[in-house]
Order: sequence, then C-alpha cells, then structure tokens
Amino acid sequence: MMDVEEIFEKSGAILKGHFLLTSGLHSPVYWEKCQVLQFPEYTEQLCQMIADHFKKQEAQVVAGPTTGGIIIAYEVARQLGVRSIFAEKNDSGGRAFRRGFNISPGERVLIVDDIFTTGSSIREVITPVNDHGGTIVGIGVLVDRSGQTPDFGIPFFSCHRAIVPTYQPQECPQCAAGTPLTKPGSS
Repeated sequence: MMDVEEIFEKSGAILKGHFLLTSGLHSPVYWEKCQVLQFPEYTEQLCQMIADHFKKQEAQVVAGPTTGGIIIAYEVARQLGVRSIFAEKNDSGGRAFRRGFNISPGERVLIVDDIFTTGSSIREVITPVNDHGGTIVGIGVLVDRSGQTPDFGIPFFSCHRAIVPTYQPQECPQCAAGTPLTKPGSS
C-alpha cells in the first residue's frame, strides 16, 4: 500500500508554480485532487482511511461539497454502507442540499472534503447540516495543507498533512517577482 504523498506524486497531482487557491490565497504548490480521483484504486484507498477512522462514529450519511467532495463522500459512504449526499453552491454564496437531499433531525453526519486549506468549504457544508438538525460526528479530508490544527469542535482527520506555504496576495513573493498566476481549480 502506497502512502498518501506517494499516491499524489504518482498520479501527477502535486503541481509546482504560482497558484491562486479557491480560498483566495496564493501558493507555490497546488494539490490537484482530480488527478488522484480519476484512479478508482487510489480513491478507494484514501477513502478507506477516512472510513476506517470514523467507523465507530456510526455515521448515517456522508456529506461533501461539490466538486471533489462528491466523489469522496460517495466512496466513504459506500465503504461505511450508508448514503451519500452533497452540498452545492447557492445564490447567497453558501451551500445547500438540493436535488431532494435531506438530513433528518438527529441523523449522524460525517462531512468529507478533498484538500483542506482554510476550511471554508467545510464550514459551508456544516451550515446546511446544522440547518437540517443533523448531528455532525466528524470531518475527514484527503490532505490538510492548512499548517495548523483545525478546530471545529468536531473530530477531524486527514489522510495526510502537508506543510505548504500560502500567502495573502499582497504578501506573495511570487507576485512581487512578477511570476504569472495560475488558477488551476474551481469550486
């Protein structure tokens, strides 16, 4: 079994350059999760780590944000034998469960996502789970690149922790050097 960083490297998912992250931060390294998620065997292995970690929490549904979170939520839910839903962007800038997805009051929810930098996508999924009265039993991500210990007041697990510099645009050394900025992904 390969370790997480080896999976990302082998699939060509660790990119070097000058990147605009979804969070608005800049970074010289980008973790392109879609390069990993295209390989079912890698996706299964990574999601197994999350499922194994949270198995005792007895989640009844796994929820993730669009886009990468859909695949991760589905695979973790498949391994746990529960259903999978996803939260989509809404007109107010947050996320909502659409397409008839619902969470019953008290239903045990595991939230998953791909790459954790600032936690904004996770927070955007927490809101509709709470609005529906769900009970969040944990948060699992493939890679935590935040550089700090996330504290949502909920058990948090990452398959891998990467220490990668991020910068506010006005403090970015690559911007100061005139290096062209690339926006590789989207939410």
